[in-house]
Amino acid sequence: MSAAGPGTVHRMPLRVYYEDTDAAGIVYYANYLKFAERGRTEMMRELGFAHRQIAEEIGTLFTVRRCSVDYSSPARLDDALTVDTRIVEIGGATLLLDQQIRRDDHTLVQIDVLLACIGPDGRPRRLPPGLRAALRNLPS
Repeated sequence: MSAAGPGTVHRMPLRVYYEDTDAAGIVYYANYLKFAERGRTEMMRELGFAHRQIAEEIGTLFTVRRCSVDYSSPARLDDALTVDTRIVEIGGATLLLDQQIRRDDHTLVQIDVLLACIGPDGRPRRLPPGLRAALRNLPS
């Protein structure tokens, strides 16, 4: 796995397990969203901002505001996949990410996700300065 700054790609390896598949042996469509969530979570962790830490120490949470998914090809049981996460834009209280779930060099699923930063009260909150700096300044 590799940390990501703007425009760079964080990569997370992933294996498809039986629990991820449907009766036909292909990945159930909603599970790709779980895979993408894991990719985002690991990217943040590698930047030094685990979700629990952000919530407990900084009082900031992320919620999905918008998500667009394009399913091109199915993944199957035991496939070795990679979740690629790229920072597209850092807003005042939002983070736009481009995610691809790939098998080798073939993109299976393309996900564009807009995360909103909120406080414990559920209201919008600006990205914490330390997190903003980490997202902008870490090299690939």
